[in-house]
This record gives sequence, C-alpha cells and structure tokens, in this order.
Amino acid sequence: MLLIDRLKLYPRVGAACGRIHPTGSGPMVWYQKFEYAVGHWLHKAAEHVFGCVLCSPGCFSLFRAAALMDDNVMKKYTIKSSAARHYIQFDQGEDRWLCTLLLKQGWRVEYNAASDAYTNAPEEFKEFYNQRRRWGPSTMANIADLLGSTNLISKRNPSMSKPYMFYQLFNLASSILAPSTVILIIAGSLTVLLDVHPSGALIMAIIPPAVFLGISFKIKSDTQIQIAAVMSILYAFLMMIAAIIIIGNMVRDQTIMNPSSLFIIALASFYLFTALLHPQEIGLVIYGLLYILCIPSAYLLLAIYSMVNMNNVSWGTRETAPASGAAKSAATTPQTKAQKAKSAFIQFFSRAKCCRKLCCRDSEDQERIHSQENLSMEAMEPEPQPQNTIVDDVSMPVEEQRREEPAFTCPNQNWVEQLQSLSADMRLQEDTLNEEEDQFFRELMARYLEPIPENKKKQKEMAENLKELRNKITFVYFICNAFWLIATFTLQVTDTPIFIQVPELDINLEFTGDYIFIDPLGFMFILAFALLVVVQFLAMLYHRINTLIHYVAYLDTESPTEKQIQQQPLIEVNDDENESSDYPIFQRNPDGGTLV
Repeated sequence: MLLIDRLKLYPRVGAACGRIHPTGSGPMVWYQKFEYAVGHWLHKAAEHVFGCVLCSPGCFSLFRAAALMDDNVMKKYTIKSSAARHYIQFDQGEDRWLCTLLLKQGWRVEYNAASDAYTNAPEEFKEFYNQRRRWGPSTMANIADLLGSTNLISKRNPSMSKPYMFYQLFNLASSILAPSTVILIIAGSLTVLLDVHPSGALIMAIIPPAVFLGISFKIKSDTQIQIAAVMSILYAFLMMIAAIIIIGNMVRDQTIMNPSSLFIIALASFYLFTALLHPQEIGLVIYGLLYILCIPSAYLLLAIYSMVNMNNVSWGTRETAPASGAAKSAATTPQTKAQKAKSAFIQFFSRAKCCRKLCCRDSEDQERIHSQENLSMEAMEPEPQPQNTIVDDVSMPVEEQRREEPAFTCPNQNWVEQLQSLSADMRLQEDTLNEEEDQFFRELMARYLEPIPENKKKQKEMAENLKELRNKITFVYFICNAFWLIATFTLQVTDTPIFIQVPELDINLEFTGDYIFIDPLGFMFILAFALLVVVQFLAMLYHRINTLIHYVAYLDTESPTEKQIQQQPLIEVNDDENESSDYPIFQRNPDGGTLV
C-alpha cells in the first residue's frame, strides 16, 4: 500500500521497490541478510536521494502500466537477444534491464524502506555463486549503458543529474577495482600475521588468486566452485586471525592511528550506528562478522568466477530436476519442443475455459460438464494430448471444440461446489471466448509463446561470440586491477620520496612522537572510501527522515482494520420515523465518543 501511495502522489514515478529480507537458513543466508541490509540501508537509499534507483528487484516491485507501455520500454524489453552483449545485459538481469529502459525514457524509480517483503535466498554455496555470476556482469553492463547515455539521460530524466552519473561512475570503478583492493587487504593481513615486508606480503597475496584465475579457463564451473569454497574458508580464517592480531596490537601498543586499526574501527562504528537507525533490524549486526570474514570470497573469488564464466548464459538457480520416481506413460508419443510448448499453453487456456464452464448458470450444463470430465479422465491414458485438436482444427465449430476440451481434473472440487451455490448474479456470465478474443490469443501464442526454432549453426556462432566477448571484458577487467597492484608494488619497493605523513596517536588521541607514512595510492583509496561512506551516510539519514514522514502520514489516513471495528461496541438504533429514510442514522457510543 505504501508503494501504491507513492505512485499515486508522484505521476513521474514509473516503478518503486521496497525493503527485501532474505529467508532461509545456513551461513549463506546469514551472509545475505547483512549484505541485503547494507545494500538497502546505504546504496539504495543513496540512489533514491541523489538520483534514481537503478534496479527495482523482481521479487518486490510495483510498476506503472503507463511507464511500461511508454516508447522504447516494453517494446524494446521484449525483443529477442541477437548479439552476445544482449545475453549479458538483457537476459542475465532482466529487472535491472527493465529499469534501465524506464530511466532512459525519463521515468523515476524509487525505494521505500517501510515496505517489507521476503524472498527465498540461495542456501547453497554453488547456487549463490551462480546467482551472482548472472548479477555481476549484468549490473556492470547496464551501468555502462547508462553512463554512455549521460547527456541524453540528464536532459530527459530530471532525477538523473550529471553529478549523480559521476557518483555511479565512481561506484563502477570501485566495483571493478574490488579484487585488487581485497588483495591489498590480504597483503596487509599477511604483513601483520607473518611479520614480513609489505612487498613480499603483496606477492604472496597475488599468487593464489592468479593461479585460480589461470586454471579457471580450463576446468569446469563446478570444479571452480569447489576450489572457491575451499579458498573461501582459508581466507576466512586468515581474516579472523589478522583481525585478532590487529586488535591485540591496538591494546598492546596503545595506538589506533594506523591504517589497519582505522579501517576496522571506522567500518565497525559506521555499520553499528547505521543499524541503530534501523532498530527493527539491529540484530543483523551479528551477521556483519560473517560478512567481514567473507569479503575475500565475495569480492575476489566471486569476481573471478563471474568474469571467467560470463559466456555461460544459463539461469543457474531455481532449476529443479524432475522427480526420480516419475515414470513416463508407455502410450505417450514423442513430441518436439514446439509441440510440447504449444500443448502446454493450449491446456492452460483450456482449463481457464473449463473454469468458466463450471460456473455455468443452469444445471444441464453442470451435468454435461461432469460427464465430460469422466470421459476425459478415461481418454487421458490412450490419448495423452487431446488438447491439440483445439488448435490444429481451427474450422471446428465452437460447440464441438468445447466437447473436445478436457474438463477440470482436480480431484478435490469442494471449492467448485461452493462456487455453484452462489446466486446467479455472482456467477460468470460468459461461457466461451468470442471470435475476436479467440483470434487475439491465437496470434499471441504464435508470436510470443512458441519457442524459437532450434538452429545449431546459429547457436554455435553465438557461443563463439560469447567467448570472444568474455575474453575481451575479462582482459580489460583484470588488466585494470593489475595496473593498480603494480603501481602499489612499485611505490613500496622503490624508496620514493612521495608519501603522506600522518602523526601517530594513542588511544587517548595524544601524539606519540612517531609518524605513519602512507603511499599516495593508499591515501587516495582511504580518502575515496571515506568520502563515499560519508555521502551514503548523509543520504541514509535524509532517506530515513522522509520514510518516517511518509509512514506517519499514511497511518494518519489509514482506515481502521476490521478487527478494530468489531471490537467497538455498537448500539442498535430503531427509529420508526426515519425507517424509510435514505440517510444513515448515527448515535454516540456511551462508552466513548465514536459515532455508530
């Protein structure tokens, strides 16, 4: 209702999404609970305040029909993928692609933090990696598409300013450099753990992911996931040991003014204070410990897996195999994919018509339908697909087609009997589709629902194009990370006079007399990270205030629930003089001031 209220208030809002809570059990779900919380608390709130939300998730969103049917939105959204990049941008993240089209057309996409929904989250490591393997490249492709149309979007969409597009460019650059950033964090952990030179620790941190990247091009995806799972556990232990050592050094040396200590203290304080502003979700802070331990897995190993397997355009999640005990009927004849799909859709519409038949007005039709149901149940074994007669013989009279259609086969028809007991004005009046509707659905099925004819040659060409695209993007992606690491390594090895001098402070914030020297790249990273955190934090504060205002305003106009109405004592008023009056009669409740 809050999303509906939002779209009613602002006509240019084409879509709105709410707060999504993952459900399930296990460590993977615990990790996602905190990940979703941070994503909504900070990232979506900042997007809503400074511009527009770039992705309105498919599990909980409200779209305006006028926005969907606008120029270049639904018509372009439903086109078939014809190029390799289309499979990445269109098919792997269809909800983000739809929002990209809405934003390009000038519509606003918003986030409402008071609208809660729950979604099934991947509980297995493999399913989680396959899900993010789709989301990662699709997210980058759609953001790059928006950034490539900055001038057009800033003119057409008043919510998408050029500073906001620069903010998204910075986020994109941060996500691209995330693997190298994680390697630097691991190198810092090795420096503290093994007491080695930072340059040596950096080389030790680069070797495992580099080996994993190299062998991933030669081994299967399932094997990649197994290796990533083992490495994720090892990295989690490394992060835990390094964090304990850093905290121990802080207590022993009585100093906090060093990069590692500042990073841990700032990150923990920032997430804790953000959680305090979301009191109903403050318990999710516990899962933040697991989130920090899984940083190498989520931002390094997963990035490698996503880039290497970009040419794999299968869905990867929610793919269930048929039951092991399901036996095929001996009388069933082989069918092509087109015939199977055609039969399935015809069966759907046939059952819809049968539901209308079950709501017919006279008892003769009811008896005829029940008799046809028994006949259809007997005819299902020798003839597995009787629905094909509806489509194959278009010239068949309507009454004969209706006799050929299978009746409702659900064994429990208590709800049907209840439906039949309704009064005549409550039953459906139309028994069959008219000629225009029937023609519409036939053309709809032929144009959109029948599968694309299989073309082995075209599939092979597309597979090669996807591999070529994968190789190009992977090269650019990892060469950027390599440049960042080489620059950092060079500054550490050479005795360069270029550095940032920072005074070292103790726990009481007093100067210890020593200085900390930070290389320029590290200083720029810390400065950029701090700036991004401050910007998102301010946007979160503004968004929380507006969410509270919207929620209170909506509650003020909300009608009382049925339970509240039933709890109020009523007084029966019997006024013979006004018995024939068309106006309602009100009387004060003696227990309160309510009009009844």
